[in-house]
Amino acid sequence: MDTDTLLSRGVSEILPDKKKLASLLSKKKVTLYQGFDPTADSLHIGHFIGIKKLAHFQKMGHKVIFLIGDFTGMIGDPTDKSATRTKLTPTEIKNNYKKYKKQVAHIIDFEGTNKAEVRYNSQWLSKLNFSDILELSTNFTVQQMLERDFFANRISEKKPIYLHEFLYPLMQGYDSVAMNVDLEVGGNDQLFNMMAGRHLMKNIKNKEKYVLTMKLLTDKGGQKMGKTTGNAIFLSDSANDIFGKVMSMSDDSMPLAIELLTDLPLNFYQNRDPLETKKKVAFEITSQVHGNNEAKKAQNFFEKTFQEGKLPENVPHFAINSNTNLIDLIDQSGIVESKSQIKRLLGEGAISIDGNKIDNLSIIISEKDKGKIIKIGKTRFLKLV
Repeated sequence: MDTDTLLSRGVSEILPDKKKLASLLSKKKVTLYQGFDPTADSLHIGHFIGIKKLAHFQKMGHKVIFLIGDFTGMIGDPTDKSATRTKLTPTEIKNNYKKYKKQVAHIIDFEGTNKAEVRYNSQWLSKLNFSDILELSTNFTVQQMLERDFFANRISEKKPIYLHEFLYPLMQGYDSVAMNVDLEVGGNDQLFNMMAGRHLMKNIKNKEKYVLTMKLLTDKGGQKMGKTTGNAIFLSDSANDIFGKVMSMSDDSMPLAIELLTDLPLNFYQNRDPLETKKKVAFEITSQVHGNNEAKKAQNFFEKTFQEGKLPENVPHFAINSNTNLIDLIDQSGIVESKSQIKRLLGEGAISIDGNKIDNLSIIISEKDKGKIIKIGKTRFLKLV
């Protein structure tokens, strides 16, 4: 990939100037990062967009930092939120991020000669005392914070804005200073927070920090695909589930998916069969997360199960010996990684029994259910025996 493609494909905006950043990249090895707050136990396809961009910078020889926001995650980013986030404990945060590195290991190189570095912002944010925070806060005004649309909306709707939410951009901005980076990558919904880092870098270190924002992957209704909107594709999903979820995306979302999630030519979808195009996109995304072999198996599974309408071969069996809560049953089967994921799938309406969608968290499975098929997500099945 050349520099022009690197700085244009999937890119929404580069500040302060794209040409200046291109010139800097030609002269030196820059240090760049993207931060990921562990508010769930898996990264999702929205994060994948920035992760791919980090990987492209890495392949061109630049230094990548994969930052886990274990401190900012406890505060909770208020961006685009109509209500205050629920605060997470340090234990919840740690449990959430423990698999993040493994989830992106097929995309970002953590082992090579130019290996990416994993860092945690608690390493510096937890050491700031009250005097430090007061000093940092002198770089911003209340008016600057109130200019954010979602804060203005909360005020008009008489919803509370807590002081720690005002401090979030300051905390994220300080990450740039602490790591002394040249560039930050993130979604275009993160522009305010990223610019806070640019502002602090200029004031504290008199250094130019560049900001590169990425386009967001949206569904056909224009909503950002992610955890909050309930239409996320999680990187912890099985290869079958990722492939199946991509196949369920609308045809008109494919041009954007190709640009943001694959390395296919931007015009790949033109004059091609929509189904075959979507299968190619699903394969490309799945292979980046799980590898080529798993992606091939997932495509084969999809074609047999959905295109040919066949129940997959070797559906796992689960023996019912006594009355069991559905969540416990699925957890005991090992077909889903954790109870939190099972609850999330139930909340999304992604679990059914013999075709009937289940939305009751306390449903009990008994011997009368023998022979029934539980479908979990798009591509996982369990037969009760």
